[in-house]
Amino acid sequence: MALKATIYKARVQFSDLDRNVYADHAVTIARHPSETDERLLVRLLAFALNAPAGRDESPLELAKDMWEPDEPALWQKDPTGRVAHWIEVGQPDEKRLLRTSARVDRLTVYSFAASTPIWWRELEPRLTRLRNLTVWQIPADHSQALAALAQRTMALQITVQDGSIWVDDGTRSVEVAPQRIWVPTGT
Repeated sequence: MALKATIYKARVQFSDLDRNVYADHAVTIARHPSETDERLLVRLLAFALNAPAGRDESPLELAKDMWEPDEPALWQKDPTGRVAHWIEVGQPDEKRLLRTSARVDRLTVYSFAASTPIWWRELEPRLTRLRNLTVWQIPADHSQALAALAQRTMALQITVQDGSIWVDDGTRSVEVAPQRIWVPTGT
């Protein structure tokens, strides 16, 4: 018998003081049986950091990456249904990134494992020609601290100020400092 997804619900108050973006999100997340709390919270953080600022933009959606191999962790589609922004969480392989890059406007990766520098060092020579790829590393100790905030029902405040990100659940606060390890020149 196949294991079923566990449903998590999160109320996220997002305040990006650097960009003057403020939003409240009610997010329902289906957690795959093999997904960890750490990955779940990194996905939720990626959602908050990339959700459109205006109502005139298409919404960012949680996709089914762990169920459907042809879907990312998150995506934003334009009004025609074309994927404008594809967001991966983890360490996708080179073929996946090359194939995806050719089909989307923006491709973003949030890697959170301690092995990220090794993974990126191996792929970098072949991927730096991609003009729409941005790669972020969330330090492993930060993503592990985020994992401690995971609950089936969450109320989180995420604040970005002066490049620092704080995630607070009302009793604990975690600082997350993603490091951009690749961005194309000229962007």
